This record gives sequence, C-alpha cells and structure tokens, in this order.
Amino acid sequence: MTNKQAFRGGLAALAGVALCTVSFSFLAAQEANVKVYAGMKGGAKLRIVQNNSAGDNVSIIDPATNKVVGEITGIEAPHGVTVAKDGSRIYVTSEGDDTVVVVDGKTLRETKRIPLSGVPNLVQLTPDEKKIYVSITLKWDDVSAFPEIKAGPSGGVDVIDTASLTKVRTIAIKGGIHDMYISPDGKYVVAGGARGAKPATNLGSVINTSTDTVEWTFSMTPAPSPMVISAKPDGSSDKIYAQNGRDNGFGVVDFATHAVTSFVKFPDIPPAQQNPFGPPSASHGLGITSDQKILVANSNLNSTLYKYSLPDLKLLGSAPLSGKGPEWLTITPDDKTVYVANAQSNNVSVIDIATMKEVAVIPVGFLPARNTPWIAP
Repeated sequence: MTNKQAFRGGLAALAGVALCTVSFSFLAAQEANVKVYAGMKGGAKLRIVQNNSAGDNVSIIDPATNKVVGEITGIEAPHGVTVAKDGSRIYVTSEGDDTVVVVDGKTLRETKRIPLSGVPNLVQLTPDEKKIYVSITLKWDDVSAFPEIKAGPSGGVDVIDTASLTKVRTIAIKGGIHDMYISPDGKYVVAGGARGAKPATNLGSVINTSTDTVEWTFSMTPAPSPMVISAKPDGSSDKIYAQNGRDNGFGVVDFATHAVTSFVKFPDIPPAQQNPFGPPSASHGLGITSDQKILVANSNLNSTLYKYSLPDLKLLGSAPLSGKGPEWLTITPDDKTVYVANAQSNNVSVIDIATMKEVAVIPVGFLPARNTPWIAP
C-alpha cells in the first residue's frame, strides 16, 4: 500500500467508515495481479464487477451463487468502472496513479494504463464504444496554507479514443467533475460538479458527445451526484434523476426545459433507526430498469433501498439493508435484481426487485463503491 492509499484510508476512517479484514479462499491463481476462481471458467456468464475504493482490488461476483468468484488486483484506489458490451475489456479508473486501467476480459490481466489529466472518478463508455469519458475531479495537493490543504486547479472530463486507447482531449470544467453519466441515446454526457470546489459551482453540465463541448447546464445545490437518466419511447433523454449529497431523496430535472421540476423525499424513520455515520451523503445511488418502469434509489441515512414507479414516481416498496453506508447500485440486465455496495460494512446487499427482499449479503473488499454488470467471455 502506498502513502497515497494510506492517506485516503485514513480519511475514510475519520469519516466514520469502519473497515474490516476480508479473506477469500482462491481456487486458482494466474499471475501476481490476477486471481481466477473456478466459477469463471466456461462460456460467457453474467458477473457483477465491484470496485473496492479504499483498497487495491476489484471483486468479481457471480449472481448465480452470490459469491465472489474472482478478483483483479494491483489497481490502487479503484473508483469508476465500465465494460465493453462483448465483455472483452473492463475499464477501471485508478485514483492511485490517475489512470484508466484496461483489463482483458478473458484473462483478467491488465493490458494498459492510460494517463489522465488529473484524479479520475466515474468512467463511461459510449453506446457505440468509440469513446470513453472520464470525470476528473479536484486534486487536493495544495499545501501552501498548511495545515489547510487546498484543491489544485484541475478538473473536467477527459475523452479517450478506444481504438488507440489514448486520451485525445480534456473538456475543462471549472471546479472539476465528480459524477458523470451518458444519456441512453449516447448523445450527451451529464456531469455533476465536484462538491469540494470553493466556491462551489452547484452545477450539472451537459456535454454534447458529437462536439465534446458543454451545451447547457442546470443548477442544483449541492451539485448533482449520483444521477440516472431515463429515456422516452424513441430512445431520447427524458429526465435526469439526481441526488445532491445533502438531502435524503432525489431531484427531477427535465431534459427539455433544463429545469429542476420536483424533489422526492425518502420516508422519515425514527432517529434511533438512522445511520449516524453519514458519509458520503444522506442518499447515494440510483438506477432505472431497462424497461423504464422502475427507479430504485439508496438511502444512506435510512439504510434502505426504495422502489418507485416511472414516470409517476409512486413509492412501491422498500428493502431494509443489512449492510451500512449504501453507496452505489447496479441492476442486472434482466431487471430482476439490484446489487447495493455497502461502503461502511464492506459488503454488497442483493435485493430482489419484485419482492423488495434482501436475498443475500456478499463480503467484498474495503469500501465497496461503483459496480456494474459484465458478461464474462
């Protein structure tokens, strides 16, 4: 572990995140930075890729057994993750060395590191798979006013060409970008400002992917993160659903008018039942089923996953989580199951969407965060 990783781990501990030691029994090992389990053998299979953001590894979960069946190591402070449609590549951002790590889907070996303009957070692949967008947040390395540590003047969105696997440009955005999502039709990137910026921008920036320029912005205080974008029947963007890191719920942004039209507050629960540790925010994590009928959303404060109907946003149910600190979530391609990363308890909750019941809890690594489905070749 490097000093940089240890520093991040210390910050996580100060924020109230309790890290525990997790061990796995490996059935087979290939090279020093790759461990492959028996469950990974055979033809193409669905897996969940789970980053462990305070460690140096990525867990591979088999939804058939809800067990960790593989691991990619050697990626310090993995943050964002996206995958090729055919499963041939996994792309992981590393905060440890400000790169996108390209991993071969068949061997789970690292094949390349792509240098970035600054500290990366989320990474997104366009639907045509020609470009990768990487949110570049603020770099906290200015010690000119020590003991206060200030953010350096970095930030924006990096653009990577997938054919050459090189960064081709940086879209500079004042204050830096933390979260970023590509619209269902691939025409836009919706990027949320880094909340640590001083002064805070309190903006979402919408980037046109054909020109790689900011086309419009919308205001949200604090800045939007996480987000999810719904689609109209013709595939064009309809609404942006966004959490803001402070309030226990989510806002609704109309893609046509660029206005925040409403805010949905999660149900109140007794203070004695609330999660007092807080970070990263009161609510953190959103997802929409592929049929555009259901929205699911995490409440960190309530340690609960909520289910809403679309487009009317009627509350349909809730699932209390055994783990603490739900951060990110991902939905399986069949729209049946949600995997919720519990950052404070170092595990992943598995929720059946139809019944809203927690059906499994999977131990993973330190501070699990971003996750995504992946078809293993």
